[in-house]
Amino acid sequence: MGYGYIGKRVRLGRILRDGKAVVFAFDHGVEHGPGDFPGETVNPRKILSKVVGEVDAVMMLPGIAALTSEVWQGKVPLIVKVTSKTSLRPEAEKLLQSPFGFVEDAVALGADAVAATVYWGSNFEDLMLERWFQVKRAAETYGLPCLQLSYPRGPAIKNMYDVEVVRYGVRAAIESGADLIKTYYTGSTESFRRVVEVAAGVPVLMSGGAKARTLLDFLYVVKSVMDAGAQGVVVGRNIFQHEDPTLAAKAIMYVVHEGYAPEEALRKAGGQ
Repeated sequence: MGYGYIGKRVRLGRILRDGKAVVFAFDHGVEHGPGDFPGETVNPRKILSKVVGEVDAVMMLPGIAALTSEVWQGKVPLIVKVTSKTSLRPEAEKLLQSPFGFVEDAVALGADAVAATVYWGSNFEDLMLERWFQVKRAAETYGLPCLQLSYPRGPAIKNMYDVEVVRYGVRAAIESGADLIKTYYTGSTESFRRVVEVAAGVPVLMSGGAKARTLLDFLYVVKSVMDAGAQGVVVGRNIFQHEDPTLAAKAIMYVVHEGYAPEEALRKAGGQ
């Protein structure tokens, strides 16, 4: 057994400090563009300064991680995402994630994990798998855990939130060596329990997705996935697009780590 195994275990323990985690996703600037960040929030330091210290880890692309290092360093574990894509590319290539950095960049930044996306079912599945395994191999050398954003999307998939489709993506993620899995919510505690089951002990984190109608609505979804046995959530827009990102992060943390009911978590965080 090489030293990398020990490094992965140590770093996973920093992210999943009690076996659970709320990861703040902040990689939207490339895939969605600056339109996701109204007003002063277009400056990434504005949002991060309100969230760092309230979550278990932050996930960013290398450029923003470097630009904002004075905000997060020494305060929260960093997950560096090394794949991405823009929404400016041709429609025929929308289901392709491209390299957006290297594992060595994550090491240089002091990251505790790396992340990469695979669109299972895409016409570009082979290419993304090749890149995933390149990332995985390098990460193993440095003792970095790999978070796979396991997203079933493709021309043959009619409903990417269907429980059997999501379960298939999760099984493919563990078969390809993911140490953590980010995937879609399937609509109910019962169905998501089946998603967690197929992961066979690999930590499953729900993808937060688009901003919910209200924070309370989103907290009910978080409670559902935790009741299903998930290890946490990866949340972006439901935090940084909220009028009070600090409150939103705190409320989500109360549900994930303390098991609070949504209304109680919201009150505890300072909401109404």
